[in-house]
Amino acid sequence: MTRDDRYPGLDDLAARARRRIPHFAWEYLDSGTGAERALRRNVEALQRILMWPAINAGRIAPDLSVTLWGRRYAMPFGVAPVGLGGLIWPGAEKALARAAARANIPYVLSTVACMGPEAAGRLADGWGWFQLYPPRDPEIREDLLARARANGWSVLVVTVDVPVGSRRERQRRVGLRLRPPTGPRHLLDMLRRPAWLAALARHGRPRFWTLEPYIGGPDLKAFGTFMAREVDMTPSWDYIAELRDLWHGPLVVKGVLRPEDAERCVALGVDGIGVSNHGARQFDAAPAAIDCLPAIRAAVGQRARIIFDSGLRGGLDIARALALGADMCLLGRAFIWGVAALGAPGADHVVRLLSDDLTNAMIQMGAAGPADLPGRLVAPPPVAGQRPPG
Repeated sequence: MTRDDRYPGLDDLAARARRRIPHFAWEYLDSGTGAERALRRNVEALQRILMWPAINAGRIAPDLSVTLWGRRYAMPFGVAPVGLGGLIWPGAEKALARAAARANIPYVLSTVACMGPEAAGRLADGWGWFQLYPPRDPEIREDLLARARANGWSVLVVTVDVPVGSRRERQRRVGLRLRPPTGPRHLLDMLRRPAWLAALARHGRPRFWTLEPYIGGPDLKAFGTFMAREVDMTPSWDYIAELRDLWHGPLVVKGVLRPEDAERCVALGVDGIGVSNHGARQFDAAPAAIDCLPAIRAAVGQRARIIFDSGLRGGLDIARALALGADMCLLGRAFIWGVAALGAPGADHVVRLLSDDLTNAMIQMGAAGPADLPGRLVAPPPVAGQRPPG
């Protein structure tokens, strides 16, 4: 039986991943916040979007490639930034960076990944984007940007939707905080996962390599203190303007849900709007990210690229987001499921599953490329500010 037969869908990978990683790591990856209604809302809102199949469309071989900021990507999806990826599965960042480079798709490295921009940049081979949690200290900020530039990270993605750490009750119940767990129950949890322990032995314990130069070394206890003291989770519009001046490349602001905020980003010279509710991990009353996408596309037009994440569970969902105005989609949980389920080959398997699913969906709809997808919507959603017909 082939890998495609054993794991034909992302759900199959998720189920195997859950059996292979410690429970506390699964709760970190899988949880939202509050009653997790926003988590369900993201997925359910995507499922409500219907698209017309085509008949008599002739033979179609869809071209999945897209061009952003002068660079051609082989597919309209990439790897979203995931903090503590090496805690969920040791070596995850290495596997994902390499897989993205092989597939010619974006890999977005989190500020709080378990790999630094130097080592990850070599593996991403020019296909990497760097995600920034905004430092308060101008010297730290400028040093981080310099390290990103020097190591081939071509796009800066600044996250602005974490004004305060959300409660994430499921993570609290398993004793997970801002640093890797070390208590007795966590150690017992690890011992129950021999494959995870074997990966840990190969790759070493998780460390925050990007931030260690500013923390003063691999002191995990100091990490939480540093984040609270030095990371500005509530950046101002002036801060975004300063980043625009400092970063001489495409700048994406991630965490936008309202058209007026997208408009203001564009006015500051931002190149990309990251439509996202942080994977429903921050605010349980937030609308589904996909429901916000059409109004933002209408507001910014073609003045900025739109990068979409939150709730995507396959290639058909990617097609839905592209049809509603996204230029590129990012997936986080799906790729971590792959490496946790199958090790490094799991990253390539997820790329293949998403690519095959998206290709199949486009052939079903008679779409030769992403630009054809908006015309396949059964009922285009209303755009904010417009009255429905009748």
